Amino acid sequence: MLAASLPATAVAQSAPQVMPAADPGDNAFALGQIVVTAPQAPQLTIGSSTLSAKAIAAFDRVTLDDAVNLIPGVYSGSTGGTRNERLIYVRGFNRFEVPLSIDGIRVYLPADNRLDFGRFLTNDIAEVQVAKGYVSVLDGPDGMGGAINLVTRKPTKALEAELAGTLDLGHNVEYGGYNLSGRIGTAHDTWYLAVSGARNYTDHWDLAGGFVPTATQGAGHRNLSQSEDWRVNVKAGFTPNATDEYSINYTRQEGSKLAPLSVTDPLAAQKYWTWPGWNMDSIYALTSTQLSDGATLKTRVYRNTFYNLLRSFDTAAENTQSKGYAFNSPYWDKAWGGSAELILKPAANDRLSLAAHYRLDLHHEQQTSFPGAAVAPELTDKENTFSLAAENALTLQPGLTLLLGGGYDWRNLLDANAYGAPPGTNPKTTASVLYNWPLNDTGAWAAQGQLTWKADPDTTLHANVSSRVRFPTLFELYSQKFGTSIPNPTLRPERATNFEVGGSHKWGVLSLDAAAFYSALRSVIVSQPTLAYSCTASTTPGPCAPTSLTQSINAGNGKYYGAELSIEAQVVPSLSLGGNYTWVHQIIRYPASVLGDVYAAPAPDPTNVPDSKAFVYADWAPLPRLHLRPSADIESNRWTVTDVAPIVYFRTGHHVNAQLSAEYEVTRGLRATIGVRNLFDQNYTLVAGYPEPGRSYYASLRFTY
Repeated sequence: MLAASLPATAVAQSAPQVMPAADPGDNAFALGQIVVTAPQAPQLTIGSSTLSAKAIAAFDRVTLDDAVNLIPGVYSGSTGGTRNERLIYVRGFNRFEVPLSIDGIRVYLPADNRLDFGRFLTNDIAEVQVAKGYVSVLDGPDGMGGAINLVTRKPTKALEAELAGTLDLGHNVEYGGYNLSGRIGTAHDTWYLAVSGARNYTDHWDLAGGFVPTATQGAGHRNLSQSEDWRVNVKAGFTPNATDEYSINYTRQEGSKLAPLSVTDPLAAQKYWTWPGWNMDSIYALTSTQLSDGATLKTRVYRNTFYNLLRSFDTAAENTQSKGYAFNSPYWDKAWGGSAELILKPAANDRLSLAAHYRLDLHHEQQTSFPGAAVAPELTDKENTFSLAAENALTLQPGLTLLLGGGYDWRNLLDANAYGAPPGTNPKTTASVLYNWPLNDTGAWAAQGQLTWKADPDTTLHANVSSRVRFPTLFELYSQKFGTSIPNPTLRPERATNFEVGGSHKWGVLSLDAAAFYSALRSVIVSQPTLAYSCTASTTPGPCAPTSLTQSINAGNGKYYGAELSIEAQVVPSLSLGGNYTWVHQIIRYPASVLGDVYAAPAPDPTNVPDSKAFVYADWAPLPRLHLRPSADIESNRWTVTDVAPIVYFRTGHHVNAQLSAEYEVTRGLRATIGVRNLFDQNYTLVAGYPEPGRSYYASLRFTY
């Protein structure tokens, strides 16, 4: 726990039930929580499955990718490159295999699901829930390797308010940007109302002092590192009695970003992309109704929209579009859906839950190409997703609970089209037309079980197994990747079977939580080199020439395994120490046809996840109102790969990103904080060619009523 500042339950785990609020003061919205079946370890501040608003603020984690890096088994990363996206991995599983939700409503991009976790702000949320390996079938489809849920805040008092602001300062203490957030709410016997919002603006960030300038990047300010994001959430609820609740919610967020250039690629290989729009909104109704003493019905109904604009320019000045590689590519997505969960109590020691999910996704895109500003016809993709699930929790004896679940998920593709010369034709002699891809529906079963034993008030042990799939995206099925890939409409879902054993124990002032895990992966989607006849409209007249293309296929198999450990100690009332460590090893076996001539040796481990990761911290209160908090993110090497020929896999090198902050309570409800990030100014990268920020500073004020 953070000494006298954060509650012991600021980050915790839970028994096999809907996760309770981390702390009443955190105002977690119970209707918006998902089912997380980690064992209970309420003593841990930085534990295994839930990260509270207080912990996020204490360690200055403004974006989702940075915040979840506090949790064992969860890693932040980066795509680098022109997409400039921040990533999250859960025990090695990537963003396609770990669904993201807000209040239990899934955030899903039907075209490619390339979520940028750096666009999701944490300032005005109550908690982040993370399920690892075992994702309850009640939560819906695609929980192959984990799940992440952002829980918004719900008011609990007649009047409550919070206002916070942070000034970001660069390497030389110059202006670097700002962060603002606020919320106000009211709660009464039969109703509540709340409004919250956040804004984050980055003018620039600075490279570490040890960075050596290159042809594309000088020292100091990182070129093209500007970004801005804002979000607002409105919530109104009706609570007619002690058991029922009905809430309607609206969330909107908008973002824009530039994309820094590679510091190692030659100038001729650079692309100049920007993202003027990365916007989404959701309106949703959540309900919980007790039908009888032994039956409760919970429902979710929603409508989501997403708008994304990608622009490609001629040069780094990003003010002209006249080259053949310049374009504007907007996406418009809409989704309608809902779920219902019926919870039955046939006996005092037995709980049966039945759930059904439905979602309709509609994707539109329309590209403008240069020179000439030619506008292609609008393309449309449409799909239905369904899920049916059942879960039974049986208390075998006091403290011993058996949880069994199963379900079936399926996807029904309704429409998928493209524009150009149809596959198998010569674009030099065939006019571009709008044509449809073949459609292929697919479904898969899910099954899981968990045994939890609470041996005594301070000891909990558990073991679980879960087998889940994730469906391929439309991009994986149909994308031709600018003429370098062959579509594969028959792609099947990937599957992972996850095993875990673990437990928690408290010895006086010391709390410990540990787990070991193993995941067996089948039908992993990999890219296979294929010799095919290909030609473009710009090639010389004549027949198409054989060209090496790629195609996504279900050919990979593998395993991920590792262990996690979290320790925390309240040494004295004014000093607490804590930390966690994760070791993970990933192996994906590729057939020889996939390796081809790309590798001089067998392919290395998957990229972007280090073998070892740790987070350590101390919270010392030398004076009643003063808290000093040193902390550090420590990571070993991770594999990365160059993005231009020759393709080279290499390790990035380990790093220690240390932080130090001092928080002072000026008066009741008003706290002032100053801090430094990357204290030792380490020059490190997570992905080839894209260094991370160097040392920076910040100052913040937070008022709570």
